[in-house]
Amino acid sequence: MGDDFSSGENLQGNAAYGALLMEIREGRLSPGDRLRETDLATRFGVSRTPVREAIRQLEADGLVTHLPRVGATVRKLGYSEVMELYEMRSVLECAAARMAASVASDAEISELKAISDELANSGRGNDASRLNRQFHRALLETAKNRFLIKSMLALQKTMLILGRTTLADEDRYKSALLEHKDILDALKARDGEAAERAMRAHIASGQRARIRALRSELDDDTHI
Repeated sequence: MGDDFSSGENLQGNAAYGALLMEIREGRLSPGDRLRETDLATRFGVSRTPVREAIRQLEADGLVTHLPRVGATVRKLGYSEVMELYEMRSVLECAAARMAASVASDAEISELKAISDELANSGRGNDASRLNRQFHRALLETAKNRFLIKSMLALQKTMLILGRTTLADEDRYKSALLEHKDILDALKARDGEAAERAMRAHIASGQRARIRALRSELDDDTHI
């Protein structure tokens, strides 16, 4: 009986963890937001115990921190952490693009193009962000290197707390579409060096957009 209860609590904890990740990913929970166990338990229809366990998991992932007199909050990355994150993303995704150019099947490249086409028709915002994640995840899978995939998936969890997607900005959205096309052209040509260059330019462009967003947030804070 005790084992059944424990198993049920674990299942609820996993569900609460997944729900919290989704809320962070979709921007319903933003960096700096407080995580109130009672409110979350009510929202997810579970007791406070699985919510507490989910928050512990998020803390272990580095997505949640405890602030004095506030409690558990979604962690807000500092400027240097954001720069380090993009540096590592460039290293890993450039490697993935280079590998993918050598091993991708025609079907895999066609699927990447289909995702990119859907992204071009999605408009800005959450749909664009979701499709962009799909594109990068599909490219990562196409590289067929399990250790690279594992490293990138760990990094992607931290990327969830970067804040609002830069694809909400029209100029960034348009430039990202062109950058995806450059990556696809290199993959079709089976040119690993060109694929790596195109991905590096893509990540650098995203990093510049993120810096502009951080500067804008800082300006807003100084006017409060």
